[in-house]
Amino acid sequence: MNKVILLGRLTKAPDIRYSQNNNMKIAKFTLAVNRQYVKPGEERQADFFNIVAYSKLAEFVEKYLNQGIQICISGRLQNRSWEDNNGVTKYVTEIISEEINFADSPKKVDTNILNSSTPVKTENNEKSENENDEVIVFNDDLPF
Repeated sequence: MNKVILLGRLTKAPDIRYSQNNNMKIAKFTLAVNRQYVKPGEERQADFFNIVAYSKLAEFVEKYLNQGIQICISGRLQNRSWEDNNGVTKYVTEIISEEINFADSPKKVDTNILNSSTPVKTENNEKSENENDEVIVFNDDLPF
């Protein structure tokens, strides 16, 4: 099984290109993913992954993603190689995206929720097994 799931932020705006043979849209970008463990006295480290999106997903990337936005991506690892102009073989490992979801907080949030230190009830659009279940939202930042 070849499955990768990452949560991180775009380091810069996506690079949009078109394939030579069938003019398919290709989006390439780098995702910075924070490491879980921070050594005492050191700053948090991050890993940088090359992401590629094709066709409809590339159109989504071009339209909605920009530098600094946090996304969750699932896809697969792929290695490829090519020969440069000097005859040297180059290798790269990329993540071919299959699904991309927004992970940032909504830009327009009710300021009463943000300024409140108490939990707030929200409406749940889906039916739960127990109709008395409540969804509680806290104003704390997510742990990642």
